[in-house]
Amino acid sequence: MDKLPKIALPVIFIAIILIVLISKSAVTIGSGEAGVLYKTFGDGVVTDKPPLGEGFHIVAPWNKVFVYEVRQQELFEKMKVLSSNGLEIQIDASAWYEPVYDDLGNLHQSLGENYLARVIQPAIRSAARSVVGRYTPEQLYSSKRDAIQDEIFAETKKILDKQFVQLNEVLVRDVTLPNTIKEAIERKLRQEQESLEYEFRLVTASKEAEKVRIEAQGKADANKILSASLTDKILQDKGIDATLKLSESPNSKVVIVGSGDSGLPLILGNN
Repeated sequence: MDKLPKIALPVIFIAIILIVLISKSAVTIGSGEAGVLYKTFGDGVVTDKPPLGEGFHIVAPWNKVFVYEVRQQELFEKMKVLSSNGLEIQIDASAWYEPVYDDLGNLHQSLGENYLARVIQPAIRSAARSVVGRYTPEQLYSSKRDAIQDEIFAETKKILDKQFVQLNEVLVRDVTLPNTIKEAIERKLRQEQESLEYEFRLVTASKEAEKVRIEAQGKADANKILSASLTDKILQDKGIDATLKLSESPNSKVVIVGSGDSGLPLILGNN
């Protein structure tokens, strides 16, 4: 009985040490995450091997594991930039990004866990200033939103090319102009639309007038040709033909007495 406590104390002490070591050595990587191993008594950050994947891992208790989210993430940015003529424009944009999985160790070593603020935000802000500075407020308001979105994406992607970060998309959600500039642009667009409508009506009226003129000219030319071809002999023959057709009507009785003017027969009497 006296020996039992003496044996139990070392066992309990060893058990506690084992529990502490296991708790320090056990690492669980969650869904959509990966771990970067840091060897305290080795070469530091492990960059020549893939990161630790999802699930349970045992590492030496003196080493550390830095956990990163490797799913696509979204950054929202509100930026005030200058247009080509120096007016302040507000851009609301978002960027979809994720760390390059196989380069997670390099990312941790060169940029650290705060890589979003260190490279991604400065990159997208720099690209937005550069792109928006090429356009006027009128272009940004009307027809160039898709263009600036594509250009900001291309320039940001170029900056992040060797930063171990993958940029998937940049979306320009809104472009806000000063109220005075916005109202002036809207007035100008309305005036341009009204001018286009007026020009369209003028062109339509001109075409209609040209059509009427051509039709009238055609009729005049036809009458001129017809008048030139109608001789007295032709008119007399046409009159005779018409008189004969009229005399064949069952409602008429033909009585020819001498001749009328221009030598045409006379029809007298009706039933």
